[in-house]
Amino acid sequence: MPTFAAVDIGSNSVRLKIARLTRGRLRPIHEDREVTRLGEGVFRSGFLTPESMADTVKVLRRFHRTTQQVVTDTVRVVATSALRDAHNSQAFMEWVRSATGWKVEVISGLEEARLIHLGLISTLRIGGSPTLMIDLGGGSCELTVSTRGHIRDTVSLPLGAVRLTDEFVRHDPPRKGELKRLHGFVTREVNRNSARISAAHIKNVIATSGTADALATVATHLRKARTRQRSFVSRAEMARIAKRLSRLTLAQRREIQGIGLRRAEIIIAGAVVYHELLERFNLKGFRYSPLGLRDGLLAQMAADHDRSTRSGKQIESERWESITKAVTHYRVEMKHALDVRASAMLLFSALRSVHGLPPEFREWLSAAAMLYEVGDYINRNGHHRHTYYIISNSEILGYTPQQRRIIAAIARYLGKSRPVMEEAPMKDIDPADRSGVQKAILLLRLARALNLGRSRAVEKVRVSHRGAEVRLTLVPRRRMGVDLELWAIENDAAYFREVFGRELSTAAA
Repeated sequence: MPTFAAVDIGSNSVRLKIARLTRGRLRPIHEDREVTRLGEGVFRSGFLTPESMADTVKVLRRFHRTTQQVVTDTVRVVATSALRDAHNSQAFMEWVRSATGWKVEVISGLEEARLIHLGLISTLRIGGSPTLMIDLGGGSCELTVSTRGHIRDTVSLPLGAVRLTDEFVRHDPPRKGELKRLHGFVTREVNRNSARISAAHIKNVIATSGTADALATVATHLRKARTRQRSFVSRAEMARIAKRLSRLTLAQRREIQGIGLRRAEIIIAGAVVYHELLERFNLKGFRYSPLGLRDGLLAQMAADHDRSTRSGKQIESERWESITKAVTHYRVEMKHALDVRASAMLLFSALRSVHGLPPEFREWLSAAAMLYEVGDYINRNGHHRHTYYIISNSEILGYTPQQRRIIAAIARYLGKSRPVMEEAPMKDIDPADRSGVQKAILLLRLARALNLGRSRAVEKVRVSHRGAEVRLTLVPRRRMGVDLELWAIENDAAYFREVFGRELSTAAA
């Protein structure tokens, strides 16, 4: 039974969750959390403070000891808004690596939203109505519109509670001018994306993270009737809470049950954001869920281990939808992309004993086959370089930055140039994957050659291999020739011999 650990390094707190995959389901076995306020000061100065870095590393050392005691198979460590913004984030990541051996992955706001969405739908039954998911952290606020378990839109706003407190709140309690500027900034950022969210006709709202938890607890204690659901906060209640908190001192806020000592420092800013979101989009209220980013990380790891899980099917769907959207956006001919992909998948399966690639390369090859022409959108001159840049830097949902670089490298070398290990596209890939990438590149070159004329001249391909020879027999469609395709394949025969140590021969049936 594989055991996974997810570490979320947020701008306000650091969280650990460990779960074991049992019969296709994740069973939590340990959780830990501590406020370190890593993002404090970043949003004004642009730098992580030595004190916040030291406090966070101390907690991460504790988390590391726990993962060793539990004996986890895989640990994934991600960081969000504070490290995205900090100029000295690299120094912090090196400190973490030296203290724990962990490699910190800084994820984008969109990837953060995707993982939160995955964590929620992998566990909750949300239904078919349009749902808005709100995750308000220390540095940013992710808004995700979900319909029938699929992401329809995602927005990342610079409205984290730590960020806003650092920027606008100088006095205790905050002065009217400070609150006015805070409200004005939040309103401006929400309004920038209001049309996108309003168009979704939201019916349900789910809020995650510590701020939502604190506000839901406060709402419960302010009610006269105790029978209502504890996790739900209505729009009217949120308006009263935001107004009341803004008038209290820090000491008074700390006395309110559910807020906590450290949360009390930033709760006013968080309450203002929730109040504005509910008011601007005319929402009835929000329901708090304890699930979040770490649950999405665990679901992703479980899916990578076993694609038959519920989260595995969800990730496959997200990836395919994201790829087809990119094909459409960059004006790639869909029919041709699908033809090249089909040929690549045929070669991957038929030559499995020749290339010996692990299963995950099949999906990376599939994505590269769909996207290898996106560079034409920028310019036909140097389009292979443009393809690499677009794939490696675009938000193709469901892939890590390293996986996007692998896909980009596979799609990059389809012209006259061949991969050189010292060049950036190959150098940026993990050394353990470079040989596999080179093999995948050659499979895609052959798949492209089989469709070079774009006329579907090749009806069928017969693949045979015996000893040191691999033979591709092309069966042409009626009254069509395959001379162009045969010529293209023969041009890669020497390269095939170099990569696979086999002779490649071709024939027309």
